[in-house]
Amino acid sequence: MRKNRYYDGPTSDHFNGRFFNIAPETRDKTFADIRQWRKTSQRARWPAHVPVQTTVPAQRVTGTRITLVGHATALIQTGGLNLLTDPVWSDRCSPVQFAGPKRVCAPGVRFDDLPPIDAVLLSHNHYDHLDAATIRRLVARHDPLIITPLGNDTLVRRAARRARIVTGDWWDSHTLPGATVTFVPAQHWSARGITDARMALWCGFHVRAGDHSVYFAGDTGYGDGSLFTTMRARLGSPDVALLPIGAYAPRWFMADQHTDPAEAVRIMQDLGATRAIGIHWGVFPLSDEGRDDPVRALAHALAETGIAPSRFRHDEPGGVVDIGV
Repeated sequence: MRKNRYYDGPTSDHFNGRFFNIAPETRDKTFADIRQWRKTSQRARWPAHVPVQTTVPAQRVTGTRITLVGHATALIQTGGLNLLTDPVWSDRCSPVQFAGPKRVCAPGVRFDDLPPIDAVLLSHNHYDHLDAATIRRLVARHDPLIITPLGNDTLVRRAARRARIVTGDWWDSHTLPGATVTFVPAQHWSARGITDARMALWCGFHVRAGDHSVYFAGDTGYGDGSLFTTMRARLGSPDVALLPIGAYAPRWFMADQHTDPAEAVRIMQDLGATRAIGIHWGVFPLSDEGRDDPVRALAHALAETGIAPSRFRHDEPGGVVDIGV
């Protein structure tokens, strides 16, 4: 096995030199799998551009407010803090900016309109979640604390040498003034290239500020569902869950690492979440489904389960959801 250049620590139930899934364990996709996907892919056509109504967030809020920037980037304002998830302001989620998936809609908050960012919740190292250019801009402008799972500090430090970073394993917690952030398991994987698969950990985040709690899933598959029932048992039901609903087709290839809308609804139920917000859709064309297919599939899943659509929203970038005061 190639030496892990991101993390060297004790073995655990999900680390043996590289990290792995546990609910259940999954196999790595091979080049043969990728070739088969490309050979059989029937990728839906996306629009080249979708207009966005941008939002200028308040500097601070009372209560909890979620502002959707786009894809997995959201501004969580809670406990008097401004937290940014998986920030991507680049035009492409790719190692280079002349090729790779290109955004079809602008960020719902202009970078210059961001309020002071206290912390970044960085779930894993895929290019549509860890964008080095955006990290550099954030560190230069806001100097946020970057909270990220084991091994990703190596990559963040390469992007921004003076970044302030806290790392953690699944179920570790970090206390901020006014909130507690817990690293929670996810069913996913990591890589920046072809030689570093699973060298850095992936996670979601549970944020508790006073009486309010927010779950940000990052990227995750549903697996056997045990991650979410365990999360509920250990941390309680969140007031709002930010759940991925896109990049799910074809299922034979994507199911291990990405939920479809029906599975996102199951996660909402497993968690007992009061409400949910769909993320990870409609910005970057990453898989075979069309841009609006996740919205239609979500409506169908909610109708089948009898959940009111108002409890599981699918706002465009720039959308704002207030949780309470």
